[in-house]
Amino acid sequence: MARIKYIAGNWKMNKLSGEAVALAQGIVKEAGNFDCKIMIAPPFTALCEVGKVVKGTNVLLGAQNMSNKVSGAYTGEVSPEMLKDLGVSVVILGHSERRGYYGETDEFINSKIKLALEQGLDVILCVGETLAQREAGKAADVVTSQVQNGLKDISECALEHITIAYEPVWAIGTGKTATAQDADAIHKVIREKLASLYSADAAEKMIIQYGGSMKPENAAGLLAMPNIDGGLIGGAALKADSFVALLKCTK
Repeated sequence: MARIKYIAGNWKMNKLSGEAVALAQGIVKEAGNFDCKIMIAPPFTALCEVGKVVKGTNVLLGAQNMSNKVSGAYTGEVSPEMLKDLGVSVVILGHSERRGYYGETDEFINSKIKLALEQGLDVILCVGETLAQREAGKAADVVTSQVQNGLKDISECALEHITIAYEPVWAIGTGKTATAQDADAIHKVIREKLASLYSADAAEKMIIQYGGSMKPENAAGLLAMPNIDGGLIGGAALKADSFVALLKCTK
């Protein structure tokens, strides 16, 4: 079965609104030339303006995080309803920076995923090991545990709204990248775990992105691997030309 390639840009805490609009315009200008799935996730402060740029195009609007509550006295949080009001259709959850810097647990991430699905949002669930965990030979155990706990009590039919992004923590923002073979090996482990949790069909259909410093120079090799279906892009998503170059690698 041929899975569609999915390139998603996570802009993290970068770009003021004007800069974000210009970047989105540069991406939208070229995005119509590609059949792959495309998403950009600007910071919260730019979602409204970027939403206007991508509306009616083949570029999806994503958010980098979301509260696990619909509304209420949760100072500083952003609810799924607020995101949908701005045109957001996808939310990134469980990113290693949320886990590492802000202490988000598998259980907490699972609660967000359930709420996102209830609210009609698609999810990119991020999983990945640290360098210490990899060197200790625990990469597969860590990642499969994050997958199982993140998807707890989520039905197989809901999986069509979920993408998994494998992001080795040691390869994010460091310039280091897992080899295509190493990355594909973990993607295969994730797919095997999904088969055991759900079914072989569900595992085969799941889009699994690579999220560890994918850039134009290494994207073709990574995307050629049998279990790598796209990328969750950080640094290379901050310039239109490099992001478009990644889109070209999906052809």
